[in-house]
Amino acid sequence: MEKAGFEIIEAQDGRESLGVIRDRKPDLVLMDVEMPGMSGHDVCRIIKSNSGFGFIPVILMTARDDVETKVQGLEIGADDYLVKPINPMELNARVKSMLRLKELQDELVAINEKLKSMNDKFRELSTTDTLMGIGNRRSFDKRISYEFQRAQRYKKQLSLLMLDLDHFKRVNDKYGHPFGDKVLKTVARVINGCIRQVDIVARYGGEEIVIVLPETKIEEAKLVAERIRKAVAQTVISDGDDSVSITVSIGISNVPNESIDSSEKFISWADKALYLAKENGRNRVECLEEE
Repeated sequence: MEKAGFEIIEAQDGRESLGVIRDRKPDLVLMDVEMPGMSGHDVCRIIKSNSGFGFIPVILMTARDDVETKVQGLEIGADDYLVKPINPMELNARVKSMLRLKELQDELVAINEKLKSMNDKFRELSTTDTLMGIGNRRSFDKRISYEFQRAQRYKKQLSLLMLDLDHFKRVNDKYGHPFGDKVLKTVARVINGCIRQVDIVARYGGEEIVIVLPETKIEEAKLVAERIRKAVAQTVISDGDDSVSITVSIGISNVPNESIDSSEKFISWADKALYLAKENGRNRVECLEEE
């Protein structure tokens, strides 16, 4: 095999071969069935059942030319069989065949990994607002339905914050839309710094942002809302030429609530609370606990 240009790694028995395979990750294993301590069938079974090894073709060699031995080896995953005495030309042909199979399998794995990566990116793009880097309306609609049903079924607390940037149109009109985009990105980053990993933040539309707080009581939701309101108000947003500070108004709804029997009404209550915050002077938090 070395004369044919292959790099050969040798092992004296089955146990040693497993260490070599783990450390060196060969492209092909050529192994005797009968070995001291651990048979070729045992080693083959371990190689084929351990996903950590990846796909490694195994050619078993045996002096026994009976069907039972071959069937046993093939059933445990051997890819080919050679009967002793070994014919060099046949050996070379079988090895090349298995290496082609290995190459095709590796290419298939690489393609699948690339497709998975592309699918993950597509899934992320389909559920993420590309400007603000948070969830989009589509992802929010799906999650709020799930979280609301879960809260209702298991009698869990669930809070919803609906947030709107105060006088955001003035920012766009005075400084332009690129600066307005910077403001939206900054506010989203500030919000992410004020919530837990389990919380869900998404762009609801325009400059409106929604934040779902699983297993959060109304008192706790008010604290989170106040933390967000203060953090945004204290943030100065600048692009070098212009600098602004912006405030937000926040409305809160919470379940369990006998008057809220759907996720749509849950959202509606938060929206009404937000409207109340706007009516009462902006840069404040309001909670609608009854109609």
